Amino acid sequence: MASASASISGLSSGLDTATIIEQLMSIEAAPQNRLKSSLTAEQSKVSSLQAINTKVAALAAQAKDLASPTSWNALTATSSSTAIAVSTSTGTTSGTFGFTVGQTAVAHRLTFANAAAGTDGVVSGGTTVELTTGGTTKTLDTGDGTLDGVLRALNVPGTGVNATKVRLDDGSYRLVVSATQTGAASSFTLTSGDGSPLLGGAAVTAGRDAAITLGTDTIHSATNTFTGVVPGVNLTVSAAAVGTTVEVSVARDADKVRGNVKSLVDNANALLSQIDTLTAYGNGTTKSPLVGDVTLRDLRTSLLNAVYPGDHSTLADVGVQTDRYGKLVLDTAKFDTAYAADPAAVAARFTTGTQAGFAARVEDVAEKASDKYTGSITTSITGRNTAIDRLEDNIDEWDTRLELRRSTLTRQFTALETALNQMNSQSSWLAGQISSLTGSS
Repeated sequence: MASASASISGLSSGLDTATIIEQLMSIEAAPQNRLKSSLTAEQSKVSSLQAINTKVAALAAQAKDLASPTSWNALTATSSSTAIAVSTSTGTTSGTFGFTVGQTAVAHRLTFANAAAGTDGVVSGGTTVELTTGGTTKTLDTGDGTLDGVLRALNVPGTGVNATKVRLDDGSYRLVVSATQTGAASSFTLTSGDGSPLLGGAAVTAGRDAAITLGTDTIHSATNTFTGVVPGVNLTVSAAAVGTTVEVSVARDADKVRGNVKSLVDNANALLSQIDTLTAYGNGTTKSPLVGDVTLRDLRTSLLNAVYPGDHSTLADVGVQTDRYGKLVLDTAKFDTAYAADPAAVAARFTTGTQAGFAARVEDVAEKASDKYTGSITTSITGRNTAIDRLEDNIDEWDTRLELRRSTLTRQFTALETALNQMNSQSSWLAGQISSLTGSS
């Protein structure tokens, strides 16, 4: 329709009717443009709410971890020997103990007597070998009975062994087969399929367990790691420690606990700052996307109020309080002093117990805001998405309405030009008739 109006634009009237139609349409489209602006604004708000909701959910998860009493059982273990690695897990208690390393764990290994080339046949009585592990015998087909065929058969996943060939000075290879696991239970035998010795038999390096002695008791492990010898303490020994006596000390990890508290405070402050940015009134010419948003303002207030237990006390004595800028502050010196004096009492001020501690209160506030079904921010996002759907429907309706209006204007101006063209034609005919009458008289 627009091309039709352009083709007759000003044909008889001299007017740029195409431009006039566009100008009239821009006026007609003003309501739709306002709807589009509202749509963009709502989409921006939803995007901002979704971003902050993600951070609130993360804060809730972090606060939940810190609210658990077990998170305050952070302990660190140190060893008197660099050859011993020590780690702790749940159930560890502080204390000191010593032990002597008797031996490390070794995998069972066979080193075969006769060397051969990779393509030499080494299997007697066919092409299979017999691998016996833990009382179970497996028949493995080497394919061609060669040394390389034996390697391929043994190195198939699930055999429980690793095979390699070692190159000797004369260019031949010696077969060495080791169990994939260490320990006394890793022993195995390997023969030709007919039961005869493979490659002249093998020198055996027997698998053995690692062993440590605590007092009068010797404790064994199939690997070089001893798990839970002392509840919650794991030890990993190495050959360098064999024959030495090692002292292990387990103590409270105050640095880790303080770091966890500081991380929660820092992340809460980051969230408070983001809320301030999103809800600020701006400088008068520009406004933040969620200026004055009640949901976020309420969340901000609730996060700050989490500092107060509700019994008219504060957390100032353990280093947590608010400042005049509406942010949380952690005095690490006060926290360290309080924690060193009574770790259990400080933990109770943060965790879930007979009274919800600081971390538990932050968790509650954050979960009520970010819950994927009933959270206040989630509900706000859902409501705004519903409004966005309505705006999009209205905009689509305006597209149809404006197209009809454009068609109407185009027909009207086309009719105008057609009528003017007819009038011009009639005027010219009348002028000709009058001129002919004048000449005749």
